[in-house]
Amino acid sequence: MTTPVTIDFTHIDLDVLGQTDGALAVLVPPDAKLDRAARRLNRLTRGALVRLLENPAWEKITPGDGLSIGYPAGMAAKALHVVKVPRQPDLENARKAGATLAGMMGADPLMLVAGSTRRINDVALGLLLKSYAFLPHKTRENDNTPKPVQIMAADPEAATNALTPTMAVAEGVFFTRDLVNEPANVLTTDEFAARLADMRALGMDVEVLEEDHLTSLGMGALLGVGQGSDNPSKIVVMHWNGGGDDAPLALIGKGVVFDTGGISLKPANGMEEMTMDMGGAGVVAGVMRTLALRKARANVVGVVGLVENMPDARAQRPGDVVTSMKGDTIEVINTDAEGRLVLADVMWYTQDRFAPSAMLDLATLTGAIIIGLGHENAGVFSNNDTLCDAFLRAAHSEGEGAWRLPMGQAYDDMLKSRIADIRNVSSGRAAGSITAAQFLGRFVKDGTPWIHIDIAGVAFMSKATTLSPKGATGWGVMAIDRLVRDRYETVD
Repeated sequence: MTTPVTIDFTHIDLDVLGQTDGALAVLVPPDAKLDRAARRLNRLTRGALVRLLENPAWEKITPGDGLSIGYPAGMAAKALHVVKVPRQPDLENARKAGATLAGMMGADPLMLVAGSTRRINDVALGLLLKSYAFLPHKTRENDNTPKPVQIMAADPEAATNALTPTMAVAEGVFFTRDLVNEPANVLTTDEFAARLADMRALGMDVEVLEEDHLTSLGMGALLGVGQGSDNPSKIVVMHWNGGGDDAPLALIGKGVVFDTGGISLKPANGMEEMTMDMGGAGVVAGVMRTLALRKARANVVGVVGLVENMPDARAQRPGDVVTSMKGDTIEVINTDAEGRLVLADVMWYTQDRFAPSAMLDLATLTGAIIIGLGHENAGVFSNNDTLCDAFLRAAHSEGEGAWRLPMGQAYDDMLKSRIADIRNVSSGRAAGSITAAQFLGRFVKDGTPWIHIDIAGVAFMSKATTLSPKGATGWGVMAIDRLVRDRYETVD
């Protein structure tokens, strides 16, 4: 797994600033008012810091951005990075400041003089997330070992105590990104299951259900998707039991390790990105890792369906009818609408076995959600206003875009089949994300609060974002971890 950089908080020691090797950074508010440490840096650099702050370039940059002084006179450091951030920044600016520092970091260790700036752990999280790089298949990189970061803070003890959950979130996001970035010839269903099983070392219960077990359970919808692949279909159950005997929150993930579209073959252009079609399962895995690392006082079960959708003589055909674990028959109109077939059986199995207090499913489910919301927001659908509002608040508080869309009987009617109980897609292109949610809603038991989250537009980016490089984002790990903290953890 990709390892986050090491962060250590220390007391502010002005006497070491001039002798610090590598890179040194300081946080300065927009009004350019210097604290004691910054004034010392200005003296050491013979006024270069103030000259930079008086430059029009300082006025032009926005909070969270920064400028650099290369090889500052009077200091041993190779660079002095100056980041504009209010003394009491909001979450967005604090994390953006950390991300800016990550972009400024070179091959040398970094010392950050944070002073009394608040939300220093959010600065640290921004630095951690932006410094991620997926390198296991690079053979010509130099030293890939992350360099340590030292942060001088007004209250290093408090910052250190808060660092454990911060690092847990970062590791969860990294775990998700690694899974989503991994090529499909490496991350087969067997390998995916093995990586999840390794989380037993964190104190998590993990079970792997093989095809014969899934057959005995009657999972014709899930098994139909994977029947054209040589990679066996599986379900992996991860159970973090930190909340005693309470009914668990259930997290369900679509884990299509590669999606060709099956017989309804996708266009060749861009198909290589379909390694990310297991993004929902990746997010569930990352959340579960975070909960285990921070010893969350909550009872959460994560269940992911792992399949590969391939064209083959044995593959499912358009027009086939499959029977779900629930017993509903499904007419398969389009084999590229496979994720909802996987989720239908996994959701029903999870409700049958665990009777969860609530259920969230995550999936890179539809291209239509990208048409509707772009790459700024995940699409959210729910049968429970209270639960949905809590999730949307959690996502907003963590800076992860999410937008609720409607559901209703008129959309459900679009899925009527001539020969089966339901079609897997509607007859036209209208409301494709909503009809997908309506399909899944048929597999939610009465009384189960449920949210469906379509992450097709936010799980994988073609260009870098504020907190992530190009590729997998890990979207959803922070939001769901926050939901668990706010709504499901027990309190003394």
